[in-house]
Amino acid sequence: MTTTAAEPLISNNHRQSFGERDAHDEAPDVDESALGSPGAFIWILTFCAGVSGLLFGYDTGVISSTLVSINTDLSSRPLSILDKSLITSCTSLFALIASPLTGVLADHWGRKKVILLADFFFVVGALWQAFTGTVGGMISGRSVVGAAVGAASFVVPLYISELSPSPFRGRLVTVCTLFITGGQVVAYIIGWLFSAHPHGWRWMVGLGALPAAIQFLVLYFMPETPRWLVKVNRKEQAKRVLSRVYGGDGSAEGLVNSVLRRVEREIYEEEDAAGERAVPEEGKAGWRAKAARINDSVTQLIVVDGNRRALILACMLQGFQQLCGFNSLMYFSATIFSLVGFRSPTLTSLSIATTNFAFTLLAFHYIDLVGRRRILLWSVPIMVIGLALCSLAFNFIQLPAQKATEISTAANELAGSNKTWPMVILLAMVTYVAGYAIGMGNVPWQQSELFPLTVRSLGSALSTATNWGSNFLIGITFLPMMEYLTPVGTFALYAGVC
Repeated sequence: MTTTAAEPLISNNHRQSFGERDAHDEAPDVDESALGSPGAFIWILTFCAGVSGLLFGYDTGVISSTLVSINTDLSSRPLSILDKSLITSCTSLFALIASPLTGVLADHWGRKKVILLADFFFVVGALWQAFTGTVGGMISGRSVVGAAVGAASFVVPLYISELSPSPFRGRLVTVCTLFITGGQVVAYIIGWLFSAHPHGWRWMVGLGALPAAIQFLVLYFMPETPRWLVKVNRKEQAKRVLSRVYGGDGSAEGLVNSVLRRVEREIYEEEDAAGERAVPEEGKAGWRAKAARINDSVTQLIVVDGNRRALILACMLQGFQQLCGFNSLMYFSATIFSLVGFRSPTLTSLSIATTNFAFTLLAFHYIDLVGRRRILLWSVPIMVIGLALCSLAFNFIQLPAQKATEISTAANELAGSNKTWPMVILLAMVTYVAGYAIGMGNVPWQQSELFPLTVRSLGSALSTATNWGSNFLIGITFLPMMEYLTPVGTFALYAGVC
C-alpha cells in the first residue's frame, strides 16, 4: 500500500526529471498497511484540533435559535428580512475572505499558529455578539466569527491529514466533521435551554468563547505537522513528531525514516520546481521571496494539468456541498418550523442536528471502506428524494398571510390545522440531512488528498473559499427565495442542484 499524504490522488503525467539523485533523495515505497489503528497520540491531536470543528458547528447552528429569540433586543425593533439575511450571511462572507489568506499564513506561520489565531477571533467574536445592542454590532461580531470559521475550516482538516497515517486519514479527517455536527447539536440544545429566558440569545452566542479559550490553552502544547517542519528545515523536530505518530518504539523507526525521506523528497522537488534549491536560507525569508513563492504556487496550481484538475474537482465538490441548500436548514430550520406551525421550533430543529450527527458517525465508519466517490454516488439520490418530498409537502400547507420571516403568530394560526403535512416536511428534511451527512457533508473536506504538497495549502484554501462563497450565496438568498419563489420553488431548486 503506497498511498501517501504527500502524493496527490490526481497525479501529474509529466513529472520533471531531476537527473541523478543520491540515495538520500530516493525515498522507498512506504508500507503503512501493518498499522492496526491510530495511536493514542494521533487521537489526542485529532480531538484537540477538532474543537475548531465544534466551534464551526456551534456558530453555524446557534444562529437558527438566535434569530427567533432576539425579538426587539437589537436596535429596539424587530429584525427585517434584510437584517436576518445579513446577520446570517456575513459569517460566510468573512469566511470566504479569510480562507485564501489562511492558505498563505499556513505555509509561512505553520498550521498550528493559524488555528491559535482562529481561536482568538472565536473568543472576540463571541463576546462581541453577546454584548452588542445594535444590528450593526451583531453583524460585526458575526463577521469576526466568520473570519475564525474560515481559517479553522481550511487549516484543521489540513493539520489532521498531515499528521495522520494514510490508512486512517479519511476517518480522522471525518472526526472534524463529527465535531462540526456535534457543535450543531450542542447549539440547538443551548438554544432550546435559553429560548424561554429574557435575552437568552446573548448566552447562546457568548458561550462560543469557552471552547475556543480551552482549545487555545491545550493546542498551544501540541506539535506542528511534520511536513511543515521539514519544509522549514526542522528535520529533527519533524522526526520526533513522526516517531510519536507511528508509535515511538524501535520497531517503527524504519517506517518513520521512510516517511521522513518521502517528505524530504517532496520538498526537494518543490524547491527544484521553484528554482530555490541553490538559494541560501536567508534569501528565502524576505517578503519578496515569499511573494515569489506564492506566485510560483499559483502558477503550478493553474498550469500543471494534474493540479488544475484537482483544483476543479475540489472546488466543484465544495461548491455543490453548499449550493444543495443544506446550511439553509442549519441557519433557518427554527424559522421554517415556526412557519409551518410547530409550537417548539427550536426543539424540533434539534432533530435535524441530531440526524446530521448520527449519520456523520455512519460516514466515519464507512468512508475508508466504501471509498469517497462511491459513498457520494450512494448518498446524493437520498438528498434528491428528501428535497423533492419537502417541496411536494409545501404544496399542501396553507402558510400564514404574513411574510415568511414574520412568524410571531404563525404557530397559533396553524395550531388547529392538519399536522400531517408539517410532519411530512420534518420527515423529508431528516431524510435529506441523512443523505447529506453520509456523503456530501464529508467527502469535500478530504480535499487535501487531491493536491501534492507543493500546492496543497493554496489549493485547499481556494476550494474552501469556494465553499464559503457558495455558503454566503445560500445564506443571503434563502429568505428572499422563500418569500418570492415560495417554499415549493425553493426546495425544488435545491433538488435540481442535487
